[in-house]
Amino acid sequence: MARNLDLTALRAFVTVAETGGVTRAAGVLHLTQSAVSMQLKRLEDSLGCALLDRSGRGIETTPDGDQLLSYARRMLELNDLALSRLTDSVFEGEIRVGVPHDIVLPMMPPVLRTFSSMFPRMKVSLVSSYTKSLKDDFERGKTDIILTTEEAGEGTGEVLATLPLRWMGATGGQAWKQRPLRLAFETRCKFRPRAQAVLDSHGIAWEMAVSSNEERTIDASVGADLAVSARLSGTMIHPMVPVDHGGALPELPSYDVGLYVSDTLKGAAAERLVQDLRLTYGAMAKTPARMSPAAE
Repeated sequence: MARNLDLTALRAFVTVAETGGVTRAAGVLHLTQSAVSMQLKRLEDSLGCALLDRSGRGIETTPDGDQLLSYARRMLELNDLALSRLTDSVFEGEIRVGVPHDIVLPMMPPVLRTFSSMFPRMKVSLVSSYTKSLKDDFERGKTDIILTTEEAGEGTGEVLATLPLRWMGATGGQAWKQRPLRLAFETRCKFRPRAQAVLDSHGIAWEMAVSSNEERTIDASVGADLAVSARLSGTMIHPMVPVDHGGALPELPSYDVGLYVSDTLKGAAAERLVQDLRLTYGAMAKTPARMSPAAE
């Protein structure tokens, strides 16, 4: 008799793979961490192979997991398409969402995927920019929902999470030990002047080694161990990792992830998207930072 794969377990597996952790996946799926872990175990047991490698500091897909991930995404897409065509309702329209560069990954893709599967006729226009630009657009009515990264007391939106700013470097890198400290930041990044001010207050000499309007240029430079930068805890992606400097660098301030929703935005679809943003970004505060083995 042919066996059937559990679509619920497959959805949990895909979400963990896309978000990089069980905690984040649980927030997206509106489940407990233990429920997600049980679904993953059931899926691995049914297939008789390991799908996720948990031996390192994070969770990575195994070769078998990589293969299943491709199939699972297609299966879930067909499942969601069939449901949407047979149970489609009147939800139509567009929601304009603004998210800062520094927190658009890894959280937004699974949020948008889930929303699209539930409301296939709703269009979400995503804008990724700097907090100041996003707030200006929101005040002008150009966006319906925005997320922001602001220091405590700076904003007036609903605070979803408070995240510490972390020094970031290359895996096993040594750039954080150099003096003057070599920095790499985007030209308009709001973390740049704060990091510089903190270094100045602690008497640590620094120089701007890399300054660019392109985030990928900064990521590549830091990943090559040419300089260090700063990112909010829970938002770092390869090739950057938090630097375990052992107190050699000063602690950086924390930032609030703020939510602003237009008074004119109404309806069940909008309410669901706002709810998913609250849960998903709220879970970021519970995700521990992964430290680099760079310190000696």
